[in-house]
Amino acid sequence: MKRSGGTVRAGALLDRLAGGDRRSIGRSEEVARDVERAPDLLPHLVQGLEDADERVRMRAADALEKVTREHPDWLRPFKRRLLRLAAESTQQEVRWHLAQLLPRLPLTDGERRRALVLLDGYLDDHSAIVRTFALQALADVGGDHPATSSAVRRRIARAAESGTPAMQARARKLLSHWASGAAPRNR
Repeated sequence: MKRSGGTVRAGALLDRLAGGDRRSIGRSEEVARDVERAPDLLPHLVQGLEDADERVRMRAADALEKVTREHPDWLRPFKRRLLRLAAESTQQEVRWHLAQLLPRLPLTDGERRRALVLLDGYLDDHSAIVRTFALQALADVGGDHPATSSAVRRRIARAAESGTPAMQARARKLLSHWASGAAPRNR
């Protein structure tokens, strides 16, 4: 997970995400704006998810999430890598952003099942934020898909009864959306 050579532009982009306090997003908003203006930098931002520096990883994940709110299709070339990272990452800040990113991917049925298993595992994460984002992602990835919706809705109903207060609130919101016939999307 070391920063590779690449271009000076890529190194400079990731260098702007380094340093400072881990509780800060640093310059990730600025980097997100730059990547939005120069989409050819996106692969370097994805590369940052595997950087040796945990602050770079978390800020790259934050910037990637921000950029792809408006451009979810930009994630398509990185689908396999993001699914792998979702399975391998243990850093909470990266995991909660990956939970936000997975629903933006065009998933095959097999990939959808894999993503749902990964997200279900995130519900056991020590971070309440990861667990809450995973709950939303479960709904987004499998809640309206015929092959998975029943299991996802049962899992969310369980969280409404026994999750953390934030998970209970999110689960109730998701369940009420389904009850009203609306899709519970939060991309």
